[in-house]
Amino acid sequence: MSGDKPKDCIFCRPVPEEMLHRGDHAYVILNAYPYNPGHLMVIPFRHVGSLAALQEAEAAEIMDITRRCIRVLERAMSPNGLNIGVNEGEAAGAGIAGHVHQHVVPRWVGDTNFMTSVGHAKVLPEMVTETFAKLAPLFAEEWR
Repeated sequence: MSGDKPKDCIFCRPVPEEMLHRGDHAYVILNAYPYNPGHLMVIPFRHVGSLAALQEAEAAEIMDITRRCIRVLERAMSPNGLNIGVNEGEAAGAGIAGHVHQHVVPRWVGDTNFMTSVGHAKVLPEMVTETFAKLAPLFAEEWR
């Protein structure tokens, strides 16, 4: 059911120390399995499976937070581009299909490599903890 908090949904029980930003209706964390350094997720607190099921205030805040995430990533990492999107449902590739979330992924020219075609491995030039330490002060500034 929309809004119920299942015990097995990791997005329904966010860890405050892992949040880069906490809004009224949504929060920001780094993806634990990033496509690239700086791969963020904007997640509503309410357990809801689709963008269409979001309340107006939730949808508006998610978009505002996403815009601010872009500003922070541009300042911190100077990407050449960004992938921003939602995978709704398992068939669309959602890892957590029952809890909608928006990805914000910085991209650079030439950032793909052959490793994803050999064993589905990813090579990242930065640990998630290092990325968090780099981004956290900029998120604090963005919401001052």
